[in-house]
Amino acid sequence: MGQGPEVRRRLPVDRLVLRSRRTIRRGVDTVVSGGLEAPIGPYALTCQMATGHLSTAGEPAAAYRPFDKGANGYVPGEGGAILLVESSERAGQRKAPQIYAEIAGYGASHDAYHWGKPAPDGRQLARAISVALADADVSAADVDVVFADASGVPDFDAIEVSALKNALGKRASEVPVTAPKSMVGRLYAGGAALDTAAAALAMRDGVIPPTINLEDPADGFDLDFVTEARQAQLSTVLLVARGYGGFNAALVLRAAG
Repeated sequence: MGQGPEVRRRLPVDRLVLRSRRTIRRGVDTVVSGGLEAPIGPYALTCQMATGHLSTAGEPAAAYRPFDKGANGYVPGEGGAILLVESSERAGQRKAPQIYAEIAGYGASHDAYHWGKPAPDGRQLARAISVALADADVSAADVDVVFADASGVPDFDAIEVSALKNALGKRASEVPVTAPKSMVGRLYAGGAALDTAAAALAMRDGVIPPTINLEDPADGFDLDFVTEARQAQLSTVLLVARGYGGFNAALVLRAAG
């Protein structure tokens, strides 16, 4: 991950990326950043069950189905990703064989609505997205794909769809939206890091990874959901992440080079 000289800004792990960028700007050459999670032990599952957001489906294909009419909650997963963040100058000095992407913009907000639920109007989530785009000095017209938070909880998915429409405006229905975490489950602290790694690799390979188990989008979810891997040239990627209790974050990656 490169940090170019023109770049200007769950808890989402995107916040760790922000701290990494600040550290790089202070003169540190390299920062190891990311997140990992293992929320499948008895205690962790008990805590998650208390929220009522876990899927109760008995079959995998009927479980974690973000944005689908049959959405009934999420499935937790274990894992995450670790990212190497450095300045473009440092990458050049060490002749880095591969720069996957540049951190172009970042935005964060908090709903300040409820200790365990996002605000139903989605205004602060839309604000985080808008701040990230402005920080990257790009507009909705520049976004090639959105990596969605994709809660899998119907009401929460509706909030995200509304926020994307508000932030992207008329172009919202044209921008491909994907949630590769549907293939591995929600990883909590590791989720946004894994999405960031997946986005960087998608930019490298020119392929948008799919959202699985999304067969029939819920009413009003009229976005361009990617349900099968799609070839695409990706120059600007928007990632959306939400943490428990109203934390919102958005990250913009720009293709290196």
